[in-house]
Amino acid sequence: MARSLDQATREALVERVRFYRDLGLTEFYRRAVDPLLVTEEEQPLATLAESVATQQAALLTDISTATSHEERPIPVRKSFPAPTHALEIIPSADRAAALQLIRDDIGDCTRCALHKGRNKLVFGDGDPAARLMFVGEGPGADEDAQGIPFVGRAGQLLNNMIAAMGLKREEVYIANVVKCRPPGNRTPEPEEGNTCSPFLFRQIDVVRPQVLVALGATAATYLLGQRQPLAGLRGRVHAFRGMQLIVTYHPAYLLRDPRQKKEAWADLQIAMRELGLKSSGKG
Repeated sequence: MARSLDQATREALVERVRFYRDLGLTEFYRRAVDPLLVTEEEQPLATLAESVATQQAALLTDISTATSHEERPIPVRKSFPAPTHALEIIPSADRAAALQLIRDDIGDCTRCALHKGRNKLVFGDGDPAARLMFVGEGPGADEDAQGIPFVGRAGQLLNNMIAAMGLKREEVYIANVVKCRPPGNRTPEPEEGNTCSPFLFRQIDVVRPQVLVALGATAATYLLGQRQPLAGLRGRVHAFRGMQLIVTYHPAYLLRDPRQKKEAWADLQIAMRELGLKSSGKG
């Protein structure tokens, strides 16, 4: 007989099931088995999903306190134009070392006021040679504690978004505009964002993803230099330093307003099209 799931795994699976349902992918989660969530010893995901579905109301946590990144004012962003000369493309095997050089350059950073409340600097995570890169706003409490971007509840949702695209988290690269947590998860001040974002641009130039996804208004503003609501930036491909850039909602905003998950899925499908990835279900 299959052994029962531990609480953490059950909660993660509930979030996955809920995410797929919000997207309208009513069949996707029944067929796709995530090895990070279900081992060979566990019962088949199709059966487990049915069991979990009946318990969702009791297991799902209250998301009403999630921070809404999209309701914040869009900051002013210093211009970081693309290089006038062609960038040297770093061989894939050397990109991890190149990223480490950037991290070493950042050091025990005290360049802006954010360092005063920092526990751990959050540099980046994932495949240095990824074809897909996500850029968020800044670390939250969980990220500040672990030193890894997107590991809290918004990070779990981002993992689900990546999985829905047919990818694994370790196959993409993830970074933020600022590397230290702003107090109370507030939007980075222009001085903070403008001080830290050059390091982000260096990360992007090393990874050189085919597609870059800006998560939320702050990331879009610092990448594109456009103080414009997401409605004016979403739904299309932007040219960015020789790459394709797509703008969508920040996962923290989707936790607050799950109705927008279908819109976010539409944005991710644009990224999938650019990457040549086949959709696993209907949105």
